[in-house]
Amino acid sequence: MRPAAVEVHGVRKWYGAHRVLDGVELTVSPGEVTVILGPSGSGKSTLLRVINHLEKPEVGYVSVNGELIGVRRHDRRLKELSERVILGQRSRIGFVFQNFNLFPHLTALDNVAAAPVATGKLTKPEAQELARELLGRVGLADKVGAYPRQLSGGQQQRVAIARALALRPGVILFDEPTSALDPELVGEVLAVIKDLATSGTTLIIVTHEIGFAREVADQVVFLDEGRIVEQGPPSEVLDHPKHERTRDFLSKVL
Repeated sequence: MRPAAVEVHGVRKWYGAHRVLDGVELTVSPGEVTVILGPSGSGKSTLLRVINHLEKPEVGYVSVNGELIGVRRHDRRLKELSERVILGQRSRIGFVFQNFNLFPHLTALDNVAAAPVATGKLTKPEAQELARELLGRVGLADKVGAYPRQLSGGQQQRVAIARALALRPGVILFDEPTSALDPELVGEVLAVIKDLATSGTTLIIVTHEIGFAREVADQVVFLDEGRIVEQGPPSEVLDHPKHERTRDFLSKVL
């Protein structure tokens, strides 16, 4: 698929009395790499989950390539789509979780091939051929028959990235993809994401890896208490932050 444009319009989200997202406005251009930074509890992961409608916002909406996600307009209101339609939309938005979420009873090959078969996009032989190609792309051509328990954390996350690519999504969301990894395994996963960043795929990445953000991001977004405090190119946000909250955060993580 072609790279997708992502637009977040005035999104607000509550968990009980706690407001997690507070009027978020964000535009990501096709093929752009956006890195989202912020302290724990700032709403970063929730924002990703709202983008693919794993979480439903109380106010606002998200569109990908001009298509509303999870809702449709009806008499000037937004009406929830059926779960079947939403699942179809999610198949065009890849999601890589921090804890891999692989099927433990399936091999690496079958983990990657499962979604194209389940959605009817490919036959099983076609999906397995694609899975072999994608596992090779992430450096795991020799692990096609391995089960998740036989793989390191870094290898499992690379399988998860290959799985996200299998449906040829226009955008891929990464929710702290290295946070569950031992430090020595972080580099191998970041290398795969860097390769994706140069391929033209639209990426939105939540991470605490500041050096990685500086290297790959087209724009950096700093989120705090559910609000975008600052955004712009890495040379501005990371090297010359304007907001005191951004400066304070960076002083603690750099």
